[in-house]
Order: sequence, then structure tokens, then C-alpha cells
Amino acid sequence: MKDIHSHLIYGVDDGSKSLEESIELLKKMEKAGTTDLMLTPHYVENSNFICNNKNKNTIFKKLKDKAKKENININLYLGNEVFFTENFLKLIKSGEIRTLNNSKYLLFEFPMNHLYPNTGDVISLIISKGCVPVLAHPERYLKFIKHPDIAEEYLRMGVLLQGNFTSLFNKYGRESKKLLTYYLKKHWITFLGSDTHNDIKRYNEKKLRRKLLRITKDKDYVDDLLYNNFDKVINNEEIGILR
Repeated sequence: MKDIHSHLIYGVDDGSKSLEESIELLKKMEKAGTTDLMLTPHYVENSNFICNNKNKNTIFKKLKDKAKKENININLYLGNEVFFTENFLKLIKSGEIRTLNNSKYLLFEFPMNHLYPNTGDVISLIISKGCVPVLAHPERYLKFIKHPDIAEEYLRMGVLLQGNFTSLFNKYGRESKKLLTYYLKKHWITFLGSDTHNDIKRYNEKKLRRKLLRITKDKDYVDDLLYNNFDKVINNEEIGILR
């Protein structure tokens, strides 16, 4: 299992608080079947979650070195989960935020309870500059829960969707589970991630794979969700999306 969304860069957001906690989480994730992990700390302008690339790199190196000493066999990569802002491009250029493994793919999130009026314009701008926006956990946003097919508007713009597979195990409630299941059946989800902060209960790779196969009835699509699309991000390759 290759996990594209997690919060194990310790001490910078509401995820792991220490190197020791991150190491313990990595050990549990390895046991659950994770082989590759993208570390995506929050970046929220005008908040306490504003660790820049230089500081993230320092923590990332310490974590990788410690994981190697502990014989943890998970490949680690670095990115961000950026709260929606019209300053995406400025923040990338200034070294405040990172795309996923320095690729063209940028993981971002919306406010949970509303969308900004300029959302479409901002997304169109970053796409025109060569970024591929990846929207984190669409199944959790109130606007999407109330209007599920709004996701298609973003797909047609060129946004990719990353679901939290923990939603399938009821972490965020019945409505989020139902919505993610709906998106998976329509093949609208491109990536899956745990969004791990400090809890990796509720799943393992084999259990997740069985659940995805029951939902989608499509082995190739499940392979893309769990393995192949992650690799394409790491290698900065194009992703073909079924819609």
C-alpha cells in the first residue's frame, strides 16, 4: 500500500508531536502493509501551521535517518497539504510550500463548511502554470456531501481527487463513507491516503484491498488507487483518469 497523505512531520501541525511518536506510527503502518508514504504537513496561511520548506527538510532528514536506524522499510517522500489560498504560486516560488515530491502535483484542501467564490479562478490559474491540483478528502466537505456531483465540475477542470480510505471504515461518519463509496464506484477518485495524524487503527492493506474490490469490481482501478498512481506522482508522470 502506498499512502499519499499523512501528518508525520512532527511538531509542525496537528499531527505527530515528536520524533518518537512518528517512529511508532511508522512501525504500525509498516505492520499494516504500508510500503511508501508521502508526508504532507498542513500549511495554513496566517496560522501556526506555516513550517517552510527549509524547516520541513530538516525534520524530514531526521525522521528518515531514525527510521533507517530502526529498520523501518517504508520509503518516505515529502510534500504539503495546503489550505486553499489564492497565493499557491507565490508560496511555491518563495519556498514556503512543496508540491508532492517536487512534482507538478499539489495537494490542497478546502474549508470544511463552505467554498470561496474565487475557487474556480484560482484553480484555473495554477493549472495554467503547470500544476496539477489534488483535492484532499472530498468526501468530508459539507458542500460535496450535500451536492455529490459537484465533484464532476472540478474533475472537468483538471482537479484530481484524493479520498481518505479511513472514511470507508467510518472514521468520519456515515455520510462521508457513503460519499467516498459513491465516488469510487464512479472512478472519480485517483488517490487514497490515510490522512494519519496520530491513529492508524481501523485498516490494513489486505482488508482495504478487499473492500475496494467489493465496491469497484475493478482490479486494475484498485491497483491504480493503492500503488500505480502514487508511483506516477513520484516520477512526475501523467495520470490518465477514468471519468
